[in-house]
Amino acid sequence: MNERMLTVDDIADVRAYERERDEFRRRVIDLKKRRRIHVGPFVTLVFENRETVRFQVQEMARAERITSDDAIQAELDVYNPLIPRPGELVATLFIELTSKDELREWLPKLVGIERAVALVAGDDARGEDTVPAAPDGAHAELLTREAVTASVHYIRFRLTPEQVDHVRDRPVRLVLDHPNYAYATEVDESVRNELLADLERT
Repeated sequence: MNERMLTVDDIADVRAYERERDEFRRRVIDLKKRRRIHVGPFVTLVFENRETVRFQVQEMARAERITSDDAIQAELDVYNPLIPRPGELVATLFIELTSKDELREWLPKLVGIERAVALVAGDDARGEDTVPAAPDGAHAELLTREAVTASVHYIRFRLTPEQVDHVRDRPVRLVLDHPNYAYATEVDESVRNELLADLERT
């Protein structure tokens, strides 16, 4: 079992959450800025951790006025898999298109994008270590389609201890290699430190 997982006791009831919400929301917005990577013109990945997932569950409970422990647990069962275990990274991939015309054009073109992402550590001089992403199993069945993709996907990277060392010691890029969308972004030091905290935290 992942000891980082949230329990019902971690989720404040609606009234208690209202008292902390403004400050918690500010912290999570700042946290997500440090964990967000743009790849190409309209794909963004946000790397999740325990705090970002707690915020998502709290906001869901607030919006839907969820108050019973059983209903909160049902939400946790959905979102807890997004909390990375040691040696893992979990990201939400957003296709950030707003107009209906853009969505109609691009969502069919980007089928399979959730399997086209990789974390690459290294350079040509020392060789590269590529860690492909895989769709998160708990959500893949809901989000994967043959003819049109979803605008949100949840993906997971599993790294060996050696690959974690390479992320720490080498240049790191996030690469999207899809037939209709091929871009790469260098991961800056502040984001890499956030990712290493996920990979190394026990």
